[in-house]
Amino acid sequence: MKKHYQITAEGQKELEAELIELKSRRGEVADKISEARDFGDLSENAEYDAAREEQGLLETRIADIEDILNNADIIKASGRTTIGLGSQVELKNGAKTFTYTVVGPVEADPLEGRVSNESPIGMALFGKKVDDKVTITTPKGEISYTVVSIK
Repeated sequence: MKKHYQITAEGQKELEAELIELKSRRGEVADKISEARDFGDLSENAEYDAAREEQGLLETRIADIEDILNNADIIKASGRTTIGLGSQVELKNGAKTFTYTVVGPVEADPLEGRVSNESPIGMALFGKKVDDKVTITTPKGEISYTVVSIK
């Protein structure tokens, strides 16, 4: 059974751009392999092993991205009153304000403010409305937030 990936339109564009960039590197990696072959005995050729490993990683990532894009469901979040996939959420904890976008696991990048709907933060936020209190359990303990806005 095929897995479906939920991604935003922005995430789709980012993956398409990464795919183009990765495919453009295929020739460069093939050249590295060719150069390494010229060094002689392949059984003791570290450059050849490194180039083949790089090729394997490159091809694996290309296949992963193509699978995601071929099986993607694009998230549309406009006009929501509750938090769901694709929602941009502003949270307040005392004087501090945080902004997160709830996305599928493929796009998650907490350092960029994109949290997975499968993460503790994403699960706690899911279905909440403006002015709702949210308690999120983290390794440092429980933290309470108030939902300020949903976009």
